[in-house]
Amino acid sequence: MNERGSLGVLRGSALYVGALIGPGVLLVPALAAQAAGAASIIAWGGLLVLSAPLAITFAALGVRHPVAGGVSTYVREGFGDGAAAVTGAWFLCAVLLGGPAVSLIGGYYVADLTGSGTLVATLVGLAMFGTVIVANMLGLRVSSSFQLGLASVLVVVMAVTITVALPSRGGHNWTPFAPHGWWAVGTAANILIWLFIGWEAVAQLVGDFRRPAVDLPRAMALAFGLVTVLYAGLAVATIGVTGGTHSRVPLADIVSVGFGHIGRDATAVLAVALTMGTMNVYYGGSAKLAASLAQEGALPLWFAGDAHRSVPRRPLVVIAVISVVLIAGLVAGISSTEDLVRATSACFIAVYVLAIGSAIRILSGRIRIAAYLALILTLALGVFSAQYLAVPAVVVAGALLLRRRLSGIANDDAVAVDAHDRRPRELVVPVCFDPEPVEHPGGADAQRDHLEA
Repeated sequence: MNERGSLGVLRGSALYVGALIGPGVLLVPALAAQAAGAASIIAWGGLLVLSAPLAITFAALGVRHPVAGGVSTYVREGFGDGAAAVTGAWFLCAVLLGGPAVSLIGGYYVADLTGSGTLVATLVGLAMFGTVIVANMLGLRVSSSFQLGLASVLVVVMAVTITVALPSRGGHNWTPFAPHGWWAVGTAANILIWLFIGWEAVAQLVGDFRRPAVDLPRAMALAFGLVTVLYAGLAVATIGVTGGTHSRVPLADIVSVGFGHIGRDATAVLAVALTMGTMNVYYGGSAKLAASLAQEGALPLWFAGDAHRSVPRRPLVVIAVISVVLIAGLVAGISSTEDLVRATSACFIAVYVLAIGSAIRILSGRIRIAAYLALILTLALGVFSAQYLAVPAVVVAGALLLRRRLSGIANDDAVAVDAHDRRPRELVVPVCFDPEPVEHPGGADAQRDHLEA
């Protein structure tokens, strides 16, 4: 291939790491440790094993089938428009469920900073959520460079604090090793999948690499090595420092081992900035996704009424209302942060199953072995979603029924004969829509905002 872009191996690997490491590391590791105890280390290892064929598969897709639409485009190419619409619906659902959890993550860290409880955490989470929604309404978006900068700061903080904490606390809390049984290891992996979503993200930027066929795989390999070291250290540190507790601020606990209250307070500030930046990107991207789905006939056309805006307001308002209801449910004790995390993970797993299945159909040669291995491991992981699999199941049923109904309405409108028009109905020319590709925040607009500098 000819040289086409400016990305090299180092910056490409930084984009990979930035796509993977986000606000989830502020809470999810502790949830996994609470679910499986010290045995959660096996879940970390299993997901790193899964990440290898997953990363290889998406890197191969990026090099051999470069597209600008992300996962949904691959699914469309492999299984058609209906499957692409379902992929978009699953991602919308993931953002709707995961957004309130992310806002509360920031709230927990502020509550820890102020010595307050759940009420303050909830109020802070609502304030952060409201700020993000208003910012998107006004078209104010966090720059990709700023977002990548926050992720870089988080990586440095993790590396330094893990290095400091491991010598003194790394050997703690390893017995009993599996206090909740071995099935709990799968449950922990199902929770931790949040931290491994993103291997597909950089593939859509293949055109920005100087030498895509060479630089993209190398960037992926370098990022995989760095993430493996960071996550292994984070897993051990989380078990050693927070094991046996129900901490909601595990990274602050780890930081305080070496840096006391000052480090703990600084972590709270970083947590707020990181969660708000991530929410800004994903809520804006989800609003654009909803408008795109409406233009394709997968959602009512009303959602696309202001699709010309940088961030469509109509879907953003609907997303905001649903998110407030979910946060209220958390406050009322109807649900929990762990429930939202696991339901979101089930949606992400469903997206990956379709994406990898498409890769098997699109790719050829020995690289399909990696895709088959990734599919088998992802399906095995999905088993541990248990009752949370009902969420993507309901979404796919609803998405297909709605798409069929809207398609029927469109067809009826297209072939309707005017009262004075006596031509046979089949001779009336249907209205043609010009659909835009279905995208998700792991795809063209939101991922490019999140990844490109």
